[in-house]
Amino acid sequence: MKILVIHGPNLQLLGAREPELYGRASLEEINSSLGEIAQREKVTIEVFQSNHEGEIVDAIGRALGLVDGILINPAAYTHTSVALRDAILSVKIPTVEVHLSNIYAREEFRHTSLIAPVAVGQVSGFGPRSYCLGLEALIYLLRDRLHARH
Repeated sequence: MKILVIHGPNLQLLGAREPELYGRASLEEINSSLGEIAQREKVTIEVFQSNHEGEIVDAIGRALGLVDGILINPAAYTHTSVALRDAILSVKIPTVEVHLSNIYAREEFRHTSLIAPVAVGQVSGFGPRSYCLGLEALIYLLRDRLHARH
């Protein structure tokens, strides 16, 4: 099983950027935690970060036929990107959306996710643990679907 982990814009600044909101964990620390889960669960993860919408859309398109699931923190693109939404919808790869902060407890413009309607689930508000919870949920979902086919 292979899962693509996508980090959206500004997430390379984690640990330094608004730590009171996003925590002190760096992106490298989050990726390390995800790697530990992947190793424990015997899955492979590929990690990708970009600040550019088109690069993220391209990564999703390239994933078709190569990965079983996508874990994505679209960051600010959550609320604005029809292109990301359409890419996820087009590839039909089970996708879990994650956010460090609770987007529904923040500014009103953050309350709408264009990604959530095309994702199998969403985890938000648990800091770096949101990624871990999202990855574990995606793995279990994919395994359940695999077992249901057999």
